[in-house]
Amino acid sequence: MTLSLYDAVIPSNIQILGAIDRLLDKAEAFAAEKGMTAAELIDARLAPDMLPFGYQVKSVAEHSIGGIEGVRGGNFSPSMAPWPTDFAGLHERIRGAIAALEAVDRAEFDALADRDTQFSMGELRMPFTGAQFLLSFSQPNFYFHATTAYGILRAQGMKIGKRDFLGALRIKR
Repeated sequence: MTLSLYDAVIPSNIQILGAIDRLLDKAEAFAAEKGMTAAELIDARLAPDMLPFGYQVKSVAEHSIGGIEGVRGGNFSPSMAPWPTDFAGLHERIRGAIAALEAVDRAEFDALADRDTQFSMGELRMPFTGAQFLLSFSQPNFYFHATTAYGILRAQGMKIGKRDFLGALRIKR
């Protein structure tokens, strides 16, 4: 069996983005149930020196479709734009990423594997191929931020489990 770059990235990104979208629904209900404002949960952190829940959700989208757009353009530089400050904005960011990933053409995506891609941040420049960037930089960041978002919600007392993180599994039918 040959596993294409598309198969290694796109379906799993869509799966986890869908799970994050459902976690946002649960987070909004949890905040309402506990009498918390949306900002209290969106600004929650695991540690004082870590970025908050809203940033983690924004970064999940950024390291999925944003990473692909970086490869298409030859350069990925992290967005310094602020994250949405309400649940509707976070949903919009995640759902937009899902829609964009669902529209990705398999052949066009697989052709990005050998494309020169640079990561740049300030003076830092790191050269990659498209596949190297997506699999060794963007995908690990994607999972880090998804896991951190989940961890923040757990730390706030939400009753969620592994199934909530995994989302809709792609099982044999």
